Amino acid sequence: MSIKVLIWNENQHEKKNEKVRAVYPDGIHNAIGDYLKLQGDIIVTTATLDDEEQGLSAEVLNDTDVLIWWGHTAHNQVKDEYVERVYERVMKGMGFIALHSAHYSKPFKRLMGTTCSLRWREQNENERIWVVEPSHPIARGLEECVELQADEMYGERFDIPVPDELVFISWFKGGEVFRSGCCFHRGYGKIFYFQPGHETYPIYYNESIRLIIANAVRWATPIIYRNSLEAMHVKPKENI
Repeated sequence: MSIKVLIWNENQHEKKNEKVRAVYPDGIHNAIGDYLKLQGDIIVTTATLDDEEQGLSAEVLNDTDVLIWWGHTAHNQVKDEYVERVYERVMKGMGFIALHSAHYSKPFKRLMGTTCSLRWREQNENERIWVVEPSHPIARGLEECVELQADEMYGERFDIPVPDELVFISWFKGGEVFRSGCCFHRGYGKIFYFQPGHETYPIYYNESIRLIIANAVRWATPIIYRNSLEAMHVKPKENI
């Protein structure tokens, strides 16, 4: 059965910053989508902040199995009513993958219930992403670690709830470590936060990073959906 994936990208850097446009001329969303389209079992659509209803209409979300989110400079421009649509859809079963600076996106913060703040630095540091749970489906096909020549540093403390599962921990040349691959369950939905992916580095062309995102899509794919989150009055199964 095919997995319907919506890749949402605010798509602001690519329009305004020549350095970013040089790395991702067709947008970060398409760099990710081009790989996922090759998987055979994934149907990809994309959306950006400038689309009608910011690409987050009820019709679109109701036809989405997994939502991938990338945002950075325009978090506050996402309308709260659309954030609630995403939140409710996740609670009913849709998967949600937050990439890099989407840790500060409204939907992720709404789902986590914390500030989601962290320490950061951009100095072209190499990053080593250690697989700490090699039996997890998201780690399928990886070596013991993934090496990135340069990325923006994210460091602890990362103000999130304790993850249900921790798949990756990253180390940076400057000395910091970071919980870079975190799994959560909210309602009937599954959430994966994945740290690599600053807009000025070609990280989403890295084959290991692409594999991780594809694995995460399959992991986050809903098993069941709930049509309603309301409490249900039920009859007893046995005679009382």
